[in-house]
Amino acid sequence: MSLFTPSALLRPALAAAVMSVLAGCATTAAPQGTPVEASVVTKAVGYLAVRDVPASLNLVPAPPVAGSAAAALDDQISREARALRGSPRFAQATTDAELGFPEGANQFSCAIGMDVDAQKTPALYRLLERSRIDASAATRVAKHHYQRARPFMVNGEPTCTPDDEEGLRKNGSYPSGHTSIGWAWALILSEIVPERADAIQLRGRNYGESRLVCNVHWQSDILEGRFMGAAAVARLHDNPEFQRDLAAARKEIAAARASGAHSSRDCATEEAVLKVRPDSAL
Repeated sequence: MSLFTPSALLRPALAAAVMSVLAGCATTAAPQGTPVEASVVTKAVGYLAVRDVPASLNLVPAPPVAGSAAAALDDQISREARALRGSPRFAQATTDAELGFPEGANQFSCAIGMDVDAQKTPALYRLLERSRIDASAATRVAKHHYQRARPFMVNGEPTCTPDDEEGLRKNGSYPSGHTSIGWAWALILSEIVPERADAIQLRGRNYGESRLVCNVHWQSDILEGRFMGAAAVARLHDNPEFQRDLAAARKEIAAARASGAHSSRDCATEEAVLKVRPDSAL
């Protein structure tokens, strides 16, 4: 039998083709112009290209070192916040921990005075979901670099989301991603509904403070999280897609409010609960 049968001739070509595909898979990476992706589940992406995400490692200082006054303040506030375990404020902090959509879209429902719905207010829904990804990405490099241990890892006490603890152990505490997202949302929503800006920004503040109550972040994590959220919003304002959704969201909210839209949450109770500050719990 001849060694040069048709099947024998095809084998080198087939092998070369397979190797070419594998090589392409191995070397292909998200280009710098690709927006940041949240997860393979939602397929949602942020507005910002990777190269445009604020450089957290350059923008935030190193976390407080043991024995410093800043570290002592972190410890003190953490102790006071943990005293709220089992209280209505702790229950609210548990609710605030949810960032997945559609639930996450309504974290500021009481502050803006209406619900956010993917069908009724699609631009606003999209604006919050996509900006969430950008604000989270803005903290990622510093988190990975410092790998700061979270409070529950140090004090051995429970969190408000025990099912999340395994993942949180692998995700650095500094700066706070939830706080970055909450503050970014507060700034964006304040532009859309300026007449409710005070309520919105107060919600942005206590949204971050819920992470203290949950025993998953230190006070310095929260402060630098707000900073990175603001940095992300500053970058977003130069993005055309963000600007289009921002303008569309203004029109949606105006129309929804004119039609009598309101929040379905128990806002009076939520407002009363959120008046309890974690740094004055004792």
